Amino acid sequence: MIRIVVLVIWLLLSAWLVIWTGEGLFGIDQRDSILPFSGEDTLGGPIIIGVAWGLILTFGGTMSGLGRRRRVRGESQIGVGRIVEVTRTGLTVNDLPQYDLFIRVTPTAGEEFVGQLRMLADTTDLAWLQVGQPIPVRFSPTDHDTIELADVTDQAVHDALLQWRIDRGLIDPRLVRARTTGTQVPASVLAVRPTGRRREGQSELELKVLMAPEGASTWEADTTVFAYPEAISRFQVGSPIWAFYRREDPKTVAVTIEKEAGR
Repeated sequence: MIRIVVLVIWLLLSAWLVIWTGEGLFGIDQRDSILPFSGEDTLGGPIIIGVAWGLILTFGGTMSGLGRRRRVRGESQIGVGRIVEVTRTGLTVNDLPQYDLFIRVTPTAGEEFVGQLRMLADTTDLAWLQVGQPIPVRFSPTDHDTIELADVTDQAVHDALLQWRIDRGLIDPRLVRARTTGTQVPASVLAVRPTGRRREGQSELELKVLMAPEGASTWEADTTVFAYPEAISRFQVGSPIWAFYRREDPKTVAVTIEKEAGR
């Protein structure tokens, strides 16, 4: 409700300034203006209203949605998105430019769709605002127009993304138990070979890895992994990675490039 009220006020102030500017351009005597707060002092009203307009635009962005992205309200789901377009809106708030991100989302269930994410971003954010970049998102099952970034440190988000990979065959069914219930240990890549298979925009790699659990003997194992093109360099020979295995089956190994909390 507050967001709507602030937005209405901002729009009314914008209309006031547009009419006042138009009267000046067309030579209308602004002492007889149709606008309130004009009268004899033709500069006092515009100054006050202009300042109020700027303050709402600068500090009211979070409430009104003028400077910040809209939030997903009510029940939400988690999916994987890939950026398909990034555009500047032309708005800058506190020296931060605003961007519209159009993201193609693949839900854990259902068909793909393209949603919009509006956000302020500084120069450090621009590194990941690239077309093709995969990102986890939250979205409403009833409103696909608005999405928001999902917190990758949230265990629910992590579990949903892992299940998304399993459901789409991005983890070999033979490796699922190791990946979901196994012990995570350091490993390194000994050999890598692309298989030529692609799925969900990812390429499959065959790996030979050296398992190196702390304080225990090392051993070699063969496995496969699907990786986005921008992550393939992380699986080159000699690269440090993380691997999962179950103690009763140390040769069945699933790998990742990220250390998981508590594993």
